Amino acid sequence: MSTQLKTQYQLRPMQVDDLDTIMQIEPTIYSHPWTRGNFSDSLNSGYSAWVLEQDRGVIGYALLMMILDEAHLLNLSVAKHQQKQGLGRYLLEHMLKIAKNHQAANLFLEVRPSNVAAIALYENMGFSEMAVRRGYYPAHNGREDAILMGLVL
Repeated sequence: MSTQLKTQYQLRPMQVDDLDTIMQIEPTIYSHPWTRGNFSDSLNSGYSAWVLEQDRGVIGYALLMMILDEAHLLNLSVAKHQQKQGLGRYLLEHMLKIAKNHQAANLFLEVRPSNVAAIALYENMGFSEMAVRRGYYPAHNGREDAILMGLVL
């Protein structure tokens, strides 16, 4: 993303006041969205939670959990109308910096096999498939597997 483009966006820590907007975005991009409680619990647990704003409106968000020397990306989302502009990469780059600042040795994440765009982004950023978690995600017809991906920092 160009420097000029980056100036149009602002990254800042997520606040409880952001949850109303996030709860409007989440169900438009996921078949089984996170609940308000999932986000509240993450904030209350002290996870690194960030929002991406454009013109003071939230258009993306990401949450990272640190456990000892490992980072786990819990959620990385961009509003549907803002996708395919490099904003997911921009958010992911920011979360990688956060993990490195916490001296994480690795960053892990789960992704649905059906989320081809996310898998392509993660692979392009150097993540590799490590395992498959069978029946990890709820799906309309039962459960969907998760691909566990990791990146050595």
